[in-house]
Amino acid sequence: MNIEKIKDSDKLTLKIEGRIDTKTAPEFDETVKSSLDGISSLIIDLKETAYISSAGLRVLLIAQKQMNKQGEMKIINVSEDIMEIFEVTGFSDILTIA
Repeated sequence: MNIEKIKDSDKLTLKIEGRIDTKTAPEFDETVKSSLDGISSLIIDLKETAYISSAGLRVLLIAQKQMNKQGEMKIINVSEDIMEIFEVTGFSDILTIA
């Protein structure tokens, strides 16, 4: 998994490439947690994300809860496969998917 961070003032975009699974979710979690200070808009770009496990979903849920307190979070460029995971788990109702 590779994470590209693009910061523009109080807006942060995280482009995730690869798989977010049990092995990579801790790195994703640390990147998100260490990057949210002063951020009011978090964009998570999943265009190059092949798979997300329950561990990855947990990181998204924690990020969403934090961003609800300090601004907004959007998930963009979601593939059909990942959208199906979001729908089956109910995350499509929790997350803002554009």
